[in-house]
Amino acid sequence: MIRTLRTLGALAAATLLTAFTPTPAPAALPSVPPSAPAASGAGLREVLFVGNNWEGTADVLSSTGDLAKVGRINMIPDKAERLHEIYLNPLKLGFFLGIRESAGEGHDQFVDDMYTTPDGSAVVASRPSFADVVSIDVASGRINWRFPVAGYRADHMAVSPDGTRIAVSASTANTVHVLDIATGQQVGSFATGDEPHENVFTGGGRYLWNSAIGEVNTALDAPWLDWTKGDRKLTVIDTQTFRTVRVIDMRERLDAFGRKDLSDALRPVAFSPDESKLYFQVSFFNGFLEYDVASDRITRLKTLPVNPATSTDRTKWVNDSRHHGMSMSPDGAKLCVAGTMDDYATIVDRATLAEGPLVPAAKPYWATVDGDGKGCVISESGADQVTAIDFATGTKRVSVPVGDHPQRVRLGHVPADWTGPASR
Repeated sequence: MIRTLRTLGALAAATLLTAFTPTPAPAALPSVPPSAPAASGAGLREVLFVGNNWEGTADVLSSTGDLAKVGRINMIPDKAERLHEIYLNPLKLGFFLGIRESAGEGHDQFVDDMYTTPDGSAVVASRPSFADVVSIDVASGRINWRFPVAGYRADHMAVSPDGTRIAVSASTANTVHVLDIATGQQVGSFATGDEPHENVFTGGGRYLWNSAIGEVNTALDAPWLDWTKGDRKLTVIDTQTFRTVRVIDMRERLDAFGRKDLSDALRPVAFSPDESKLYFQVSFFNGFLEYDVASDRITRLKTLPVNPATSTDRTKWVNDSRHHGMSMSPDGAKLCVAGTMDDYATIVDRATLAEGPLVPAAKPYWATVDGDGKGCVISESGADQVTAIDFATGTKRVSVPVGDHPQRVRLGHVPADWTGPASR
């Protein structure tokens, strides 16, 4: 995407404004992850946060049962200030418009990922079009702190198991920042491959895995042009030293497995409870693969059904996604898979890799385990709703309307009596 955005940015800057000096990027300062960290203190309620990316809001739902609406938070209370800043800087404006026309499908991307602080007093979110991470007080709706990421776009995040640190991918800078969740101060950062995307903490928070997906916004999507997508790899760092402890080139592993035809751009992933297996989706593929961490090799592949109505034109698939969204039941027995461009979700038995019923869904974009671990919640970005699917039966339990273009869904906590910010 960085090459695409640079081109669009240059055109916009030349056409719309004269040059200003761009704001410098912030300098770096000296386990299977739970869906959300354990909450500290009494009087908290577990909820689901649904990020409505194009709208710039987060709907807050009950984490189990009927997913009842609890409240809503405006995730861009500083929108006017941010837009003023962007329109006064040609380079920022070029990237802002580039994000709108590429990853945003003609829309601004206002909220991507979200996690709450351990005490439930704030929600921390990445905002792609504003290239930042903010902490928003859930009681007042006001911003506690703001961290501008390096480059011009913020993407997926992860929270440490103890809830004290947040990791965010800075897409166009090939960097991951790790921040103190309470203060927004950077505690470390590290370099990645092209277009860092998914982040996952393992080893009780000792390690952080980042997958770089490369360029996903060009029309060079034919398999023989895969080399144009850039440097795609898994980078594993030690979160105490921020030094790289392992780099995994999945291209080599895919080739050894006999699948040279598959992209090596890792999308959403899920670790087994003992962290011995990594399940991952890749660009353009309707299915997922299993990777054995100890032996460093791909061990199994699951191809999921194709929707006959899905276009075979790969350039029409959003950001190179075919399937985008995966989570695992707490006991490790089932996988929940979002078949994004095929308009369904399904529960897959991890032992046999047999899929259950195909649950119709409009461009499902994410999959999260619900509060009691009995179901999977998917975001239907094409229908502006979230849907819960039962792990045991593989059938739909309930669908609930939310805001415009829901993407990330995360478990979090708010005060037990919370119904929304006081200043709305």
